[in-house]
Formats: sequence, C-alpha cells, structure tokens
Amino acid sequence: RERPPARQPTKAMGKKQHSKDQLYITQTEWKKDWGGAKSNKHIPYKVLPFDCCAISLRPFEGSPMCTADGVVFDLLNIVPYLKKYRRHPVTGGPLAASDLIKLNFHKNSEGKYHCPVMFKVFNQHTHIVAIRQTGNVFSHEAVKELNLKARSMRDLIDGTPFGKSDIITIQDPSDGSAREIGHFSHVVEGLDVDHKAGAGVRHNDATARILGKLSSTAAEAAAASAAAASTALTKATGKAPAEGAPSSSRLPPPPKFA
Repeated sequence: RERPPARQPTKAMGKKQHSKDQLYITQTEWKKDWGGAKSNKHIPYKVLPFDCCAISLRPFEGSPMCTADGVVFDLLNIVPYLKKYRRHPVTGGPLAASDLIKLNFHKNSEGKYHCPVMFKVFNQHTHIVAIRQTGNVFSHEAVKELNLKARSMRDLIDGTPFGKSDIITIQDPSDGSAREIGHFSHVVEGLDVDHKAGAGVRHNDATARILGKLSSTAAEAAAASAAAASTALTKATGKAPAEGAPSSSRLPPPPKFA
C-alpha cells in the first residue's frame, strides 16, 4: 500500500508574507508593516541631561529657565507650551510663566558649563543646584561647603541672602527618577507645540514680557531681602548702615576660599 505524499506547508500570500512562515509576527513587523501603534516621539535619552530642555529634549539654545522643582526648559519652548496648555510639561500640574526662574549657567574658557566657584566642569555625574533668588548655578559641593557648613547663606557670586529651601536641585546623580523622559507628562500624552510661523506665538514679544516680569520680581525680592538684612544689622549693632551703601556692604563678607 502506497503512503500518501507529505503535505506541503501553505505559504502566506502577498508582499507581507514572512520569510520563515512563522505563525506570529514580530513587534517590528506589527509597527512597520501592519499599521500597529506608532511611537509618539523619538526619545534620544532615558534620563534628560542637565543642559537639555525638558520639552524639546535637546540642548537649550536660548535662555534656560527652571521651575521650583528643578526642571529646566528653553524659554523659547516653554512660552508657547504654557500659552497652549497652561500646565507643567513634566508633572502635568498647573504652571504659570511667573513661576519660572531664569538660570545663569557659567562657562569656562573652553565653552563648557562649570561651577563658577569650584571651576569643575559639569557632567552627568555632577550634583548641580541653583539659588532661587538669583538663578545662579553652582555645584552642590560649593554650596554645601561655603554656605551650609559655613553658615553663610549668601549667594557666592553677588551676596544675595537666601534660605536652605531656596536651593533648587537641577541634577542629582544619585536620583535620576525626576528626569526620566518616559515619565514626562507631555511625552506620555503625546503633547506638542507648533513652533512654525503662524502658530499664534510671537517669541520676541512673549519672551521679552516674561523676562521683564521675572527681572522685576527678582529685583523686588532682592530689595526685600536687603531691607530685612539691614533691619537685622541695625538691631544687632544699634547702628544703621550708611545711606547709599551697596547691599553687599550691609552684610558680613562672604567666606574666602582657595
């Protein structure tokens, strides 16, 4: 008795047939060939670098700004975003332009961001902080040694008084959870802003208004701090500071360092 011929496997038809006739399709094939879910945005990093905008995910080119929780944005990106969504791009919570703090990063002769006190170049392993009242950016080491330990809570550049709660963490290498891009609200929700002409945002006017408002607010805060310091000095010594004396002369000199 003759044995029937072996049954040949049925081949898939069409240009999307699989080369090995597997009974499943891969994730890549699902996305590429079969109309599967597409990624909302290309994510270049897992954790956002300290010198990148949390909206564009690219190095900031204009004026870097930050929020009280230390999230950094390029002013030219955060302005249209707030105009359209009126909320924090990372946390999703409420956020207004008046909540932004203008940052003052410093560069060395080679054009690299560094601490203006310790002169150490910033990288992904540097603990970086900013002072709320001035926006000046330092290494945490400088603030820890020359402010906290020395009990001299004055900005290391211009002498502006500040409190411990005014130290804003920009980057903490021991905890990158706050800068994990995959958790950013605008990334998760696929939110975007059209930066092209005609998008309804005039960057020059908008940024000028915001910077003007922020500068005014900072000036008022500095004046209030100077007045408070002057009052405290008068009570302690029984003598009022000389009229017209610069604010830096009304307070004890900052600690010297090598």
